[in-house]
Amino acid sequence: MTTVPREPMSRDHVPRVAPNLTLAVLALAALTYAVLSSLVVPALTTIQHDLHASETGVTWLLTAFLLTASAGTSILGRLGDMYGKERLFLVTLVLLATGTLLAALSNSLGLLIAARAIQGVSGGVFPLAVGIVRDEFPRQKVAASIGLLSATLGVGGGFGIVMAGVIVAHLNWHWLFWIPLIPVIVAALLTWRLVPESPIRVPGTINWIAALLMTGGLSLVLIAISETTAWGWGSPKTLALLGAGLALCALWVIVELRSRVPLIDMAMMRVRGVWTTNAAAFLIGGAMYATWVLFPQLAQLPRGIGYGVSVITAGLYLLPAAAAMFLVSLFAGRVASRYGSKPALTTGSAITCLAFLEITIWHVHPYQMIVCSSLMGTGLGFAIAALGNLIVGAVPPEQTGVATGMNTVMRTLGGAIGAQIGATLVANNLTHGLPNRSGFAQSFALATGLITLALLVGLLVPGRRPAVLVAHEIEGAPGVLAFESAERTASA
Repeated sequence: MTTVPREPMSRDHVPRVAPNLTLAVLALAALTYAVLSSLVVPALTTIQHDLHASETGVTWLLTAFLLTASAGTSILGRLGDMYGKERLFLVTLVLLATGTLLAALSNSLGLLIAARAIQGVSGGVFPLAVGIVRDEFPRQKVAASIGLLSATLGVGGGFGIVMAGVIVAHLNWHWLFWIPLIPVIVAALLTWRLVPESPIRVPGTINWIAALLMTGGLSLVLIAISETTAWGWGSPKTLALLGAGLALCALWVIVELRSRVPLIDMAMMRVRGVWTTNAAAFLIGGAMYATWVLFPQLAQLPRGIGYGVSVITAGLYLLPAAAAMFLVSLFAGRVASRYGSKPALTTGSAITCLAFLEITIWHVHPYQMIVCSSLMGTGLGFAIAALGNLIVGAVPPEQTGVATGMNTVMRTLGGAIGAQIGATLVANNLTHGLPNRSGFAQSFALATGLITLALLVGLLVPGRRPAVLVAHEIEGAPGVLAFESAERTASA
């Protein structure tokens, strides 16, 4: 591992500002990105009718976003480690603003899909923000700040669904993009003026062959998953795309293992604290989205099946979850600092498991969904906040961006798979052309099973590792190998 320069390498004229102000800028950017990721979900039918698109075509507004987010998140995280996290953070916000403006001006499905693809690339905003916090903040503020940033992804996703119903009901769908464009521009300007450049860099180059293989493999897998509603899980097209995608991913791993300058360090991915946290992120993402996208659908179905409410009221059923996640995120980092992130992950997973179990058994009355939403937000607030801190605590500073990027990708993949399996279960249980309660119960049971697995995986995550944290500060520490040695020592 190349020795990492510790002195500031660029933009020395930028003064260090209060950490709370920097955190506010980073959180605003991450929250806006998360809102944009889910904002179109309740409006898909409206956009489909307005643009005279097919149901399959309009779903590409989600697929394109997921594809580019999966590729862009880890690549931008790696570039941030190499060339400066603040610089890449600003570039990411410019991309997000460009895609959002293009989406607001779009009057064709093709242009809107392209705009959503540009927005998705900006998924690097989260790993870059976490890297800035780790490099710049006092140690006592790092855990709480990363916990808050981690929670913004869930809070923003829920708030986006709530916000979309109100916008679509009172304005046209173009305002789904005009309104978020304002905070994106504000965040970009404040980043340029206030956020300092990180002094920690890792010399190297991008392994573009590995990047292409990773992008191609993840893209084929996500396309196959996204099209299962139309093709079916057992169709030849689905199986062919899944097989080809997994083959490219396997080839990507082989190339990374043989590369002197890997895009993703596979030695890092084998560290127990990394692979267990990534597995937990995958399962939590699958559980969350298996229910997240179904709550509004169930609420809008006629009474006797659902609750017979409007699109605005349906979105409000997720408001307790978003509010609980936000409130929990304010002190989840302090809890992690005192007791460790592993207890936060397992406790949060256990609370979320109770929430999904409750909605699986009882989902006849609206208050039952509100209870589930509140418990789910509380549990996910602890669990998701813990993921970021666990990853940061398991890797050296020069790999923060790429490691947190891959963790975000794993949660994205899990969310895509969970949402599609949940949608398939609902679509396969129809009565007189409408979904029945059996399909929803099966989807909620799926989420319960996934979060239970996340709880079990969380038990395998290493506990607090003081030796690892000390190794972060050792000048010239030999990278991941030092972390693996420290991990074994602490675990013993």
